[in-house]
Amino acid sequence: MPASVPQTMTAIGFDTPGGPEVLRPQSLPVPRPGPGEVLIKVGFAGVNRPDVVQRLGLYPAPPGASPIPGLEISGQVVTLGDGVVELIPGQQVCALVAGGGYAEYCLARADHCLAVPEALSMAEAAALPETLFTVWHNVFERGWAMEGETILVHGGTSGIGTMAILLGRLFDLTVIVTCGGPEKCAKALEIGAAHAIDYKAQDFVEEVRRITDGRGVQLVLDMVAGDYVPRNLKCLAEDGRHVTIAVQGGAKAEVNMAVVMSRRYTLTGSTLRPRSAEFKALLAQEIARNVWPFAELGQLRPVMDRTFPLAQAAAAHAHMEAGDHIGKIVLEV
Repeated sequence: MPASVPQTMTAIGFDTPGGPEVLRPQSLPVPRPGPGEVLIKVGFAGVNRPDVVQRLGLYPAPPGASPIPGLEISGQVVTLGDGVVELIPGQQVCALVAGGGYAEYCLARADHCLAVPEALSMAEAAALPETLFTVWHNVFERGWAMEGETILVHGGTSGIGTMAILLGRLFDLTVIVTCGGPEKCAKALEIGAAHAIDYKAQDFVEEVRRITDGRGVQLVLDMVAGDYVPRNLKCLAEDGRHVTIAVQGGAKAEVNMAVVMSRRYTLTGSTLRPRSAEFKALLAQEIARNVWPFAELGQLRPVMDRTFPLAQAAAAHAHMEAGDHIGKIVLEV
């Protein structure tokens, strides 16, 4: 390890699951990169819903991953593990990580890193990997979204929702979102959604039917599950695809399989964190080829909500759980 890298670092962890208040600073050894890994001096770390679920004790880190929360970071490469040739010390990168982001130093696979473009701030760069990898895979790879199609996205002002709007705009999709309240609907339209439905005041099934002249949407990106699933299916056109990425409304759904057969629906879903390192590396390559050029041109930048100091991670979680945020929350290290 270079002399400039200390032996210990501050990281945010928790001893027992619970509310935001269980998060606290800890002093831990600085990790050492193994083969194919790099050590990154973290500048910013993204805050995501899975971090909250992990803190509640419902989403443990996968085997071999750091138990420290944090699934995306930006910062400076300080040390290379054996076999790393694509990055150099001092390079500014953002990375998708399986854990460990809420810390002064974090390990990342070199092939899960993307160089930070000049057009993006380091805070913006930290807010991209988790939502970008998730939306790209689920909308375009699992959901087979194609130019000219219409997609329904729940949680339109969340990190995932805003990323779906941004990518939809870049790849010629008409994006319909649901949001809780007129202010959030207005913000979603400002970000680039074609239509925003206030689910608290309107029946989104009826609104989708009206907006699409009864044709329905080709794709639903669902993070609610539960009783939303049968309602989502009523929004789908024939041969429509339903992609679930979270189960905030409950893990079980009752589905009329006769309707699935007669209308030739495809139901799928995924979670990103447990996927293999090899899969994530291939996904990073896809994004580098297809999406990153837009970031380099300044045409893709995340919608940012608030930045909190690392030591105030508990306040950042409370802010996320309050549900008033628009876009991404990040921690400054």
